[in-house]
Amino acid sequence: MAAAHIHPSAVVDAGATLGDDTKVWHFCHVAAGAVVGRGCVLGQNVYVAPTARLGDGVRVQNNVSIYDGVVLADHVFVGPSAVFTNVVRPRAEVPRKHAYAETRVGVGATIGANATILCGTRLGDYAFVGAGAVVTRDVPAHAIVAGNPARARGWACRCGERLPAGEAPRCAACGRSYQVRDGACASR
Repeated sequence: MAAAHIHPSAVVDAGATLGDDTKVWHFCHVAAGAVVGRGCVLGQNVYVAPTARLGDGVRVQNNVSIYDGVVLADHVFVGPSAVFTNVVRPRAEVPRKHAYAETRVGVGATIGANATILCGTRLGDYAFVGAGAVVTRDVPAHAIVAGNPARARGWACRCGERLPAGEAPRCAACGRSYQVRDGACASR
């Protein structure tokens, strides 16, 4: 394994943890206390807050701030300029650091460009959030959501392809089989 690569314009504070083979690109800031797993890529102008946690193989595209209370599991993809929040009712004159609401993003989930993820929500494993969506409530595993507010539009395979409709869809791209029942989708 190779040590993390940190671009000269990036700032990684003492006390931040970077896994092997992680790349931190131009103008990033990884704050003291932040944990970034192995094999991650932080694109240009990414900020990672002190209590943020990123699993292994996470890819964060340009201009994303991962604030306190955000936890990204392994192999999450965050598109350019996506937004996370961490306080439900922010006010400039009222301190709310004690009120950060945790946001969890499951293994292999994808968040499209310019999507907004409101704090306190959970995105299930392999969920797929469309570009520009505004997520205001939990997203089940494998769900595809889009719009403002984000609404279910179908199901996604682990490989990222849209699954055909039905109770027992099979992915045309990779052949995985799923079971859809009671608003949930799981591999069989």
